[in-house]
Parts: sequence; structure tokens; C-alpha cells
Amino acid sequence: MSDYLIRATALDGRVRAFAATTTAVVNEISRRHQMTPTVAAAVGRTATAALMMGAMLKGEEKLTVQVKGGGPIGQIVVDVNAAGTVRAYADEPQVDLPLNGVGKLDVAGAVGTDGFLYIIKDLGLKEPYRGSVPIVSGEIAEDFTYYFAKSEQTPSAVALGVLVDVDYSIKAAGGFIIQLLPGLTDDEIAEMEERLSKLPSVTSMIAQGDSPEMILEQILPGVKLLERVDAEFRCKCSRERVEQTVISLGREEIEAILAEEGQAEVHCHFCNEAYMFEESDLQALLDKM
Repeated sequence: MSDYLIRATALDGRVRAFAATTTAVVNEISRRHQMTPTVAAAVGRTATAALMMGAMLKGEEKLTVQVKGGGPIGQIVVDVNAAGTVRAYADEPQVDLPLNGVGKLDVAGAVGTDGFLYIIKDLGLKEPYRGSVPIVSGEIAEDFTYYFAKSEQTPSAVALGVLVDVDYSIKAAGGFIIQLLPGLTDDEIAEMEERLSKLPSVTSMIAQGDSPEMILEQILPGVKLLERVDAEFRCKCSRERVEQTVISLGREEIEAILAEEGQAEVHCHFCNEAYMFEESDLQALLDKM
């Protein structure tokens, strides 16, 4: 099943819902950075949440999520847009921790709880929108739930999951966001809460073949699909962009690289692609300057 996300509504528009399967996307991110299972889970959860938030955007709008919890993983950075493309990285993709007290991957231990979740939205205005909240658990889903409640004043239920196989490939990844809008009765909210409490884990549902639509149908009565968007990993880097980055170092720095190393290798943070600049390439950049 290819990765995709859906935007939906229920209860006469008084509930807004999003769900996504991101198994291939998270697998590609993890593979490119050779992530440990713990890091893959942390970054995969963040990327899944960001993709669903991307479905809240329009046109050329973009979104960046930064998770800076003070843990050994460093920061997690995810870029998404309204078209369902995502790229992501963690500062320290090789961090590995023992399982936590309940035998699960210790995502909170890797992320840390002494820091902030940052949301930066490029809405095409002069300045991007910036929101932030303290990290409350480091497990990612709870932190996005807190963000929606505090920064956007929207009560939300957020579930995110990444299941890593024994060979470190991603067996299942995905999640959902349920947002409560004005007008819901106490009985309707109680019914949704009961359904959520009985729901299996997101990864178990995806692993057994449940689609985003099937997941939402188990939570919301009469859910109505509004939009489906394919989700894929895609980086914006190119040799031309990297050349501009090298040029921005300045003539003195490039000349020093030529004298000391004779060449330069530049890695993209997001996709880990390597761009090699031989002596002739660096000299050509100097000539351009």
C-alpha cells in the first residue's frame, strides 16, 4: 500500500480529522541516514505529524517542525508542504538507548524533555508564523497534542506510531489527528473518547492492512472524506543549490580548502546526499566569483 494521507470531517463539520500511512516515507528517511530504531521512531513520528499538518496548508505554503528536547538525539527537523512531500533529519541518527520500562523504544529518552517543539509556517507573508510549546513528554504525539491545545486553541487527539522490524526496516508507520471544533455535545465527545480508548495501536492497525479511511471510521461515526494526498520523501537539494552554499563561504575560505584539502565534499542535512567538488570544480567557483 503506497503512503498517503487524508483530510476528513464528521458530525456535521464539528470534527476535523486527518490520518496517514507513512511506512515507505519513514523507511526512506531512516535508510538514508542509517538511523537506529529509536531515532527512526522519533523522526518518523515527527514526520508523520508534520505531513498531516501539511494537509492543513494551501497552495505553496510550507511548514517546518523542530523538536529540541535536549536529549542525545539533538534536534529533529522536518520540512513539509501542502502537496504531501517531506524531508527530515536528526542531528545524531546513531543514538541508541536500551528499551524503556515497559519494553518499548525509549523515544522520550532520546528526544529529551528539557526544550521546545517549534512550528514555523511559511504562509507567503512577509514573516513566517512561529509557534512553540514546551515539550511535555518527548514521545512526540503528546507534544503535538499540547501544541494544538496551547498554540492553536484546538482540543485534539494525536496518535503516532513507527514499528521497526528486526532488520531495522520500517514495518509500519502512520498516525491520526482528531480535532474538536465548537458545537460538540458532551455525549458526542464522550463517545469519541470511548472509541479512542478501545482503539488498537496505530502501528498494529497499519501492519494488518488498515487504510487511513478505515482507521478514522473506527473513531468517528459518518466520517466524510474531503481530500486524499499522496505522501512521499523528496529533498529540494541539487548540485546548483550546493554550489551556491559553497560560494557563500567566500573566496578566502574556498582558497583555504583548495590549499589544505584540494577538494570538498558537502552533505545535505535532509537527504544525506553527498556532493563532491574536485579541485577544478572549486577553481571554477572562484572564477565565477
